[in-house]
Amino acid sequence: MHQNNIYTKQTCILMNQLLILSIDIVQFLIVLGLFLPIIILFLECVTTLFSIPHQIQNNLGFRPSIAVLVPAHNEVDAINATLDTLLPQLTPEDRLVVIADNCSDETATVARQPGVTVIERQDSEHKGKGYALDYALNFLETNPPDVVINIDADCIVNPETVEKIANLAAATQRPVQSQYLMVQPSDPNPKDTISALAVKVKNLVRPLGLQQLSLPCLLTGSGMAFPWSVIRTVSLANSKTVDDMQLGLDLAIAGYPPIYCQDARVTGRLMEKQAAKSQRARWEHGHIEVSLTQIPRLLKESIIQRRFELLAIALDLCIPPLSLLVMIWAITMIGGVFVGILTGTWILGILLLIEGLMLATSIFVAWAKFGRDDISALTLLAIPFYVISKIALYFAFLVKPQTRWIRTERDVIN
Repeated sequence: MHQNNIYTKQTCILMNQLLILSIDIVQFLIVLGLFLPIIILFLECVTTLFSIPHQIQNNLGFRPSIAVLVPAHNEVDAINATLDTLLPQLTPEDRLVVIADNCSDETATVARQPGVTVIERQDSEHKGKGYALDYALNFLETNPPDVVINIDADCIVNPETVEKIANLAAATQRPVQSQYLMVQPSDPNPKDTISALAVKVKNLVRPLGLQQLSLPCLLTGSGMAFPWSVIRTVSLANSKTVDDMQLGLDLAIAGYPPIYCQDARVTGRLMEKQAAKSQRARWEHGHIEVSLTQIPRLLKESIIQRRFELLAIALDLCIPPLSLLVMIWAITMIGGVFVGILTGTWILGILLLIEGLMLATSIFVAWAKFGRDDISALTLLAIPFYVISKIALYFAFLVKPQTRWIRTERDVIN
């Protein structure tokens, strides 16, 4: 009986040791996995401290012919503001084409004005921006321009943006992404403010850091320019929620990695209230889905084609949405403290602390250089609450991810 008790006690001790060892191994793998996206984010953000303003010069000797494509689905309230910022930037030789895509409102009627060509598309089986742009490219096929530019129908385009990105695309024969930032809602809460900062980190800070390192960037949406011969090498006909990101990856693999143009800016706006939640879910679910499926593809092609730039894009793509990265780190850090208390070993906890400091430094640098005029230091204290509010969003990705295009209906603003 005594021997049985000893045996049982030894078995329990062994099981506890195996459990702790298993936890250590799992946590070590997570710590190792976190190191890669955090160090890349850190390098991208810190590099911007040494950024030098880059002036666009047209070395072509001529102005390329331009076609600006504006896909619009039920944008009757926003389309005129977008067109008003585009028309002054175009010459009589340029074309401005609005694609009224599956509209049930008066978008097409409102958009018809001098200098604007409106084409209408009705196809309930194939919805989304990618299909609309593919339809417009087929429309231009008989008399193609030198450069095609995409502007979303709810965006404001800064002066000279069209010419700058068109010249750069024509000169380099590569896709070009302008700054694409978001204006906060009329009455923003801390979540809206932090969301705008997250967009700025993704669409301004990180691409600028990559530019300083002479590396390609991802396409982030509105304000993109493509040489005609380049855009016709891939198919745009899809309905992914992040079709712009996928397009940039396809073009990079085809030999045309996108480049960033800091001097050009397009501004959209965050949705309000319930619409904002849907918008964020679509963006972030799509981002995660593309990362999971395309990183292996990029790594494979970087080896086959022997191109370091594809490896660089894969590494950049491994950075998840910022709030998800913070969430994973925080959960792992709690686990590290728990393991340290149980075992007295704090190596993993120290590594996680270093990673946390790098992550915090990245966010602080981005805010200090690019966000402090819009976001107070006090608002940064709300970041943990913002991250907590996103738990349901990421859990929904595991249950029912939004990886297809669904238009966000705007809230009514009184």
